[in-house]
Amino acid sequence: MKVVMILNSDLGPGLAANTAAVLGISLGNSDPSIIGPDLYDRTRTLHPGITQQNVPVLTAGTQAMKTIFNRGRQTKALEIIGFNTIAHQSRDYDTYAEKLARAETCELEFSGLCIKGEESAVNTLTGSLKLYGR
Repeated sequence: MKVVMILNSDLGPGLAANTAAVLGISLGNSDPSIIGPDLYDRTRTLHPGITQQNVPVLTAGTQAMKTIFNRGRQTKALEIIGFNTIAHQSRDYDTYAEKLARAETCELEFSGLCIKGEESAVNTLTGSLKLYGR
C-alpha cells in the first residue's frame, strides 16, 4: 500500500498547511490501521500513535488535480479523499454539505487530494508530480 498527498500549487502556505491537516485527519478516519499504537518514551510519557505510512506531499496545478481525481476514481485499486474549494470556502460543515449537494463533480476544483492504494497504481497516477516545496 502507498499513500500520497497532493496540494494545489496555487495555495499559499497557510491554506496548504490547512489542506494537509484536513486530509490527514480524513485519512486516519477512513483507515485507522494506518495509525500505529501509542508509545511511551523512557520516562513513561505517552506519545499517541502516528501514521505508520510514509506520506509524500506532492504538488500539482488545478487542472492536473481534476484529472488525477477523475482518473483515480476510475481505478478500483485506489481510494481518493478530495478536499475541494467548496469545503475550503465554507465556514461550517452544514454549509459545505449544502453547497456540495448543488455542485457537479466536473465543477469541483481541489485544494488537495489524498490517494491510497496499490503502489503501482498510485505511482502511475502521481509519478510525474514534484514534491511540495521544491
